[in-house]
Amino acid sequence: MQYVWQHRLWMAQAMFTVDGRKVQVIDPGRLNTDAGPDFFNAKVKIDGEMWVGNIEIHVRASDWFRHHHDIDKAYDNVILHVVEKDDMPVRRSNGEVIPQLCMPCSAQFSEQYHKLVNSATSELPCAEEISLIPPIYITDMISTLGYERLFDKVERIEKLLHTFAGDWNEVCYVLLARSLGFGINSDAFERLAMATPLKIMTKHNDSLTAIEAMLFGQSGLLNTAPNDDSYVATLKNEYSFFAQKFGLKQPTSLGWKMARMRPQNFPHRRIAILATMIEGGFSYASRMMTAKNIDEVKDLFNVELSGYWSSRYSFNTSEGGSTRGLSDNSINTLIINAVVPTIYAYGKLCGNEDACSRAVEMLQSLKAERNSIVELFTRAGIECKDAFASQALIQLRRNYCETRKCLYCRIGHRMLARHARNNNSQ
Repeated sequence: MQYVWQHRLWMAQAMFTVDGRKVQVIDPGRLNTDAGPDFFNAKVKIDGEMWVGNIEIHVRASDWFRHHHDIDKAYDNVILHVVEKDDMPVRRSNGEVIPQLCMPCSAQFSEQYHKLVNSATSELPCAEEISLIPPIYITDMISTLGYERLFDKVERIEKLLHTFAGDWNEVCYVLLARSLGFGINSDAFERLAMATPLKIMTKHNDSLTAIEAMLFGQSGLLNTAPNDDSYVATLKNEYSFFAQKFGLKQPTSLGWKMARMRPQNFPHRRIAILATMIEGGFSYASRMMTAKNIDEVKDLFNVELSGYWSSRYSFNTSEGGSTRGLSDNSINTLIINAVVPTIYAYGKLCGNEDACSRAVEMLQSLKAERNSIVELFTRAGIECKDAFASQALIQLRRNYCETRKCLYCRIGHRMLARHARNNNSQ
């Protein structure tokens, strides 16, 4: 009922209060998501007289008393009580009767909504609806969702900046570590980075072995490494020394996932890549900001592995791997999830619009991601041209489809609104 009121989807062309006065809705008001009346600052005309105030909506009029609004002064400025069933009059705390409206809603509208959000037979119950939406609306939706996802990432960066007292290098280190988890191990990588401060490792950035010892020791992966491996023995000894020197505490149960994973994506190899990035000094934050184009950004991640990790995927494999640390697709993923949000956040916080524009242009210059979410919407008819669009579709799936927020999705809204209009015209 709130949705119907907010979007003016009621059935009747003319509406009247229960005592016969004509109601014209000039402005339905602003939906209130906190305590208090359902809509603020609405404007309605009742028998030609303008009323400005709040709107309260209930299924039954008697819910007003059931919720104790009659003794709550916060509801004294309600100008219209909108209900489905008029089972009694309602009053303000001073005894005044409040105008009451029975809002006509289509039963089919409610049916369509529940069919949409409770569908158990389709991954995308609105798939057929997508083909009926004009392309301009899809383009507009992609643009909005792309920025929405970017803003969510920027918000996380702002929280990290607060945690690290404005140190962009520490923030960048955590973001890159998380991105190296490539979704399945992202949380574990972020916890590892938070437990192993960059400022500690940079004190020994002239020694790759020292950095690897701290990272692998903190990761817990050394605990299951073979004891007869001389490299593992060196790392264990080094880690024991640095743990005592810097008071490092190994995080409990990072929960590394390796089942059904390609060897090149094992966390061991990703940690080795992170260590190589730190060796010689970690300056990725400033290098991201000063990169002139996307090719220069990509060059930042052409990491070459040496020694032990140039031919291994984990401690328990005797061969495999290559000197090249990251594939082109993996580099693109780092740019999408770490570089672009960092540049945009920097531009936003420093008032640098050029940096914000450059970040978005980077996303638009990268190929669309290839994953099950993008494929799902592509099959339904949504064209995905670049990484900005694929990020938008991920946002749509994660934040709207999976949480069943169809009322707040533009596709779901147009679908429901169309059914409401069709029912109203019948």
